[in-house]
Amino acid sequence: METRGTGRGICVSEAKRLTEGDPTDYALATIASILDQPASPPEAAKADVSETHESPAPPEAGVAGADGYSKSGPGPMEAIRFKWTVRREAGDRYFVDETIGDNSRSITSGPMTADAAVRFVDDQASEARQRFEALRNEMAGRAAAADIHRKGVRES
Repeated sequence: METRGTGRGICVSEAKRLTEGDPTDYALATIASILDQPASPPEAAKADVSETHESPAPPEAGVAGADGYSKSGPGPMEAIRFKWTVRREAGDRYFVDETIGDNSRSITSGPMTADAAVRFVDDQASEARQRFEALRNEMAGRAAAADIHRKGVRES
């Protein structure tokens, strides 16, 4: 099925209907919307996209503080956002559950100490933010190059 028109700011000239509810479709649509944005999105959009959701850092990563500590990675869609959560098991063994979105199976790392678990969550969230920023900057650069190319073609 072919469609023509615009939707949510994205020009859809010829799109084929893919499997409904496929997470890949949502990810590709998100990437396409980022590529179609101007090189410098408004400040409000920058704040929304780069915002992370996290529980407050425990004052002391001890037995009571680390259990439940969590951070979420950056990204425009909850369905593809990473989340890391510390949980405590018997014997003061701590594990970190990593999920993508709300309905995924967790990938568990551990056992480790409470301090190591909190540090692991912080490191993973920091690395995810750096990768996201690098990807966003690369996409913005490509979009700017495409704009320059389009302007050059129109002037010819």
